[in-house]
Amino acid sequence: MENYLIVLFDNKVKQKIIKKYITFKKAKQFFEKCLYDSSEVIFEQVIKNGRPCDYEIGLVELSSMQLVPVYITDEMGRNVRVKMENSGMTLVNISKYKIEEEIYDIQKKEKITTHSLIRRYLKKENIKMVSSLNNKIVIQNDDEINLFSFKSQEESIRFIDCLSNYFFKIKRGDCIFVKDISSAQRKYLFDILKSKGFDKKMLYRKFTTFPRSI
Repeated sequence: MENYLIVLFDNKVKQKIIKKYITFKKAKQFFEKCLYDSSEVIFEQVIKNGRPCDYEIGLVELSSMQLVPVYITDEMGRNVRVKMENSGMTLVNISKYKIEEEIYDIQKKEKITTHSLIRRYLKKENIKMVSSLNNKIVIQNDDEINLFSFKSQEESIRFIDCLSNYFFKIKRGDCIFVKDISSAQRKYLFDILKSKGFDKKMLYRKFTTFPRSI
């Protein structure tokens, strides 16, 4: 019988049980692995179904006796005691958790992670230019052009910020990041992409998802 659960929360609400364990040792090891994986995320998901998301991961014991209370720090910097809705569960630990946001590779018609994008399209051989264009990212590598789609224009700009910060952190200087392009640069990119066969309507689109009505 499982005694410990690894639980994913979004905006303080339980979303799903990730894993179940019999022993605390195994549960704690997996919880710490999740935190390590989270620390490796470059471009985290902050919007889901058109709404902000705020993920946390918790280590939960199936017990009604919580001897030591667990606190988290809210957005105002206050310590808030965490309580489980189910009286048969005790929260042992909880921490902020990053989930990798997926990027849509337009040419390959598939979703990929930032690490996959770096491995495929941002190899170290030469200088690349990474530019934002509406809700798209354009990667120029000599004559090769690759195009990627994001949920919104703000998300594409956030991606450039996250990626440039990551490259600075790992001391890579083989990419030029451009998020504030001029009208002339914008027209140049549109002309190149249209000459490569990309759909004009798709290029001018600024969103792929919209907030749900309240």
